[in-house]
Amino acid sequence: MTFSKTSGKAQAGSFQLSRRTFVAGAIATAPLALSACQSTPLIGLSNQPPLPDETFDYALAYAAVQEDEYKIPAIKYQSFDRKFWRQVVDYDTDQRAGTVVVDPYDKHLYWVLGRGRALRYGIGVGKAGFAWSGEAKIRVKRPWPLWRPPEEMVARRPELKKYAKEGFPPGPNNPLGARAMDLWQGATDTLYRIHGTPEPESIGRNASSGCIRMWHQDVIDLFNRVPLETKVVVISRETPAAA
Repeated sequence: MTFSKTSGKAQAGSFQLSRRTFVAGAIATAPLALSACQSTPLIGLSNQPPLPDETFDYALAYAAVQEDEYKIPAIKYQSFDRKFWRQVVDYDTDQRAGTVVVDPYDKHLYWVLGRGRALRYGIGVGKAGFAWSGEAKIRVKRPWPLWRPPEEMVARRPELKKYAKEGFPPGPNNPLGARAMDLWQGATDTLYRIHGTPEPESIGRNASSGCIRMWHQDVIDLFNRVPLETKVVVISRETPAAA
């Protein structure tokens, strides 16, 4: 399994996807197979991978990945509760197909498929992941992003000061991992991110820092499905949970 990172920089309102995988902004209109006897029309980028079904190969999905000069390690997914594996589930919601719903308390992220179904991923939630809730849109998508620690983190950990200016270099050990999707409300950056993590053990748990963490392989999968301007709903304690 091989991916390739983007050669250019992602900016709000525009994005260039991997030359070997997807074309930015393309919207899928053809149905994708949900199982051998059912199909669900998806709203997302063209040429996205098939949805997980009863024959899905998890060993392949979570295998090590070489992406240009970066090697993503395999996920020991069998060490985690199966509910955190990437999978299609029943999901009762009034959100439209194509919406991303983040439940930081249940440690799940849902990409709504419609017809009472969603593609669910396990997540880990950093302290910042509980600091914001509401609706926003994915305005920036960044492959192999730089990471700059916030001022309050630098104040606690002065050794990170050098990264505040230059940024932590891209790679599997970067705190944002293989991909980052930045959420905006209009012209305002919420500073809320959906991103990868170099700490796979944090999935399904509360973490000390960061926003919404996903395994590298899962955040790449989501990144390759959702276009810019995708609506994201982050559930608060007061938001009624979907069935």
